[in-house]
Amino acid sequence: MKKGEQRKQELLKLAYRMFIEKGYENTSIDEIVAKAGIAKGTYYYYFASKEATLEAVIEMMIEKDSAVAKELLQAPLSIPEKLVSVVNAFRPEKEEVVITDVLERKENIVMHDKICKKIVEVAVPILAEIVQEGIAQGIFSCTHIEERVKMLLVTSQHMFDYGNFGEKDVEVYIDMLEKSLGAKSGTMQFISQVLVEGAKE
Repeated sequence: MKKGEQRKQELLKLAYRMFIEKGYENTSIDEIVAKAGIAKGTYYYYFASKEATLEAVIEMMIEKDSAVAKELLQAPLSIPEKLVSVVNAFRPEKEEVVITDVLERKENIVMHDKICKKIVEVAVPILAEIVQEGIAQGIFSCTHIEERVKMLLVTSQHMFDYGNFGEKDVEVYIDMLEKSLGAKSGTMQFISQVLVEGAKE
């Protein structure tokens, strides 16, 4: 890694920690610069604004999630469990919600859409690989795999990331998931328990 890129990554990791500890709104560029021990001009060499820093921090989080998801491909899990685990890998950690919540504000809608597209771009090929493996094992039976996993990923993000779902929502989601992937009824039923446990955290 070149020295300039290394410095940029160090700044990103520092901003990430400060956003989690203090909140995005309560962290100023001056504070990041002071903590990093650099001139403000150096900061602006790497990031045009605080918003640009936020976007880069979230992209760094997605890269971290992608690495975890790829490791799950080799995990000793059943195919359905791998599928759900990879989707969960792209959800923010509990302490990271203070960062991702900023994207929900209307002034950040462009950045929000850009980040959502990035998650889909990174996650869909990994999920498609798992479904392909499931088809080979006779667990799933479907075509247009990438389109299906994209739809299921986006649905899960909107439904479950903020805990706004009821028992019927989960029931319908599981039914839709099984039918979309051509799985036997009950194959994905364990998801309801995963969601209940997640809601308790």
